[in-house]
Amino acid sequence: MTEDNRSLTTEFILTGFMDHPELKPLLFVVFFVIYLITMVGNLGLVALILMVRRLHTPMYIFLGSLALMDACCSSAITPKMLENFFSEETVISLYECMAQFYFFCLAETADCFLLAAMAYDRYVAICCPLQYYSKMSQKICIQMIIGAYIVANLHSVIHVGLLFRLTFCKSHQIDHFFCDVMPLYRLSCTDPHINELMIVVLGESIQLCTVSIVLISYLCILSTILTMKSREGRGKAFSTCASHFLSIIIFYGSLLFIYILPHSANQGDKEIPIAIFYTLIIPLLNPFIYSLRNKDVMTIINRIIKRKSHIIKK
Repeated sequence: MTEDNRSLTTEFILTGFMDHPELKPLLFVVFFVIYLITMVGNLGLVALILMVRRLHTPMYIFLGSLALMDACCSSAITPKMLENFFSEETVISLYECMAQFYFFCLAETADCFLLAAMAYDRYVAICCPLQYYSKMSQKICIQMIIGAYIVANLHSVIHVGLLFRLTFCKSHQIDHFFCDVMPLYRLSCTDPHINELMIVVLGESIQLCTVSIVLISYLCILSTILTMKSREGRGKAFSTCASHFLSIIIFYGSLLFIYILPHSANQGDKEIPIAIFYTLIIPLLNPFIYSLRNKDVMTIINRIIKRKSHIIKK
């Protein structure tokens, strides 16, 4: 094949969810509702944390940053997916494709570090309460968030940069609902071995680092909870940490299966259901998991609702 023919592929067709045209209206409604709730939940939480001075603490600053990244991830993927349900040609250009993956990778990588930071924050708060304000000051918190964003940006830039070394000449069809790198590698007529190697090396490094922090933090938290004398205090702390840990397991587990495990690299039929979890479901659930079980947030939300209802009655 000549170089001219190799350079012809400048756009792709996203075929995810397109096998059953009769389901398009239903899928559009379902994913639109998910997107709407995700954006209202996450951006509403960010706005609440910004407006209420009482929530300007490390725990809520981390939570607001996580909500912002979840909104970024959902916005990078869902609008294009919704548009494709009513488009005859579900086309995305090469540069749109790379931009979509950049913002997706940025959000997911930042989430890994933010979840680790949140786990460490909870460890200090529960296991070392007297040292909390020295070990987890607002300055340290902001430095950790900036560090997470910088590393996430570098991680995204590396993978997008490596995509430019590939030429696509096999097919225009991406068997996915967004531009993920694994389906793109399968379309490349350039050997993507370096790209795949960097995915594994960088992905394993990030996951090993952040998962280790999460596991060590929660093991220490569990040990402290078990030594609590108050049964009510143990139950409350365990219930909160269990819901957080479940969300973390689903998030890390789905990323691990898609990007790290070698045997999953060519299992395209399993990528879409798993991708739904870490791109759509987890950003939807996180504001509820981390907020609805939080007494401070719920007290403020109830106060705002009562104030609004009182104004309406007047």
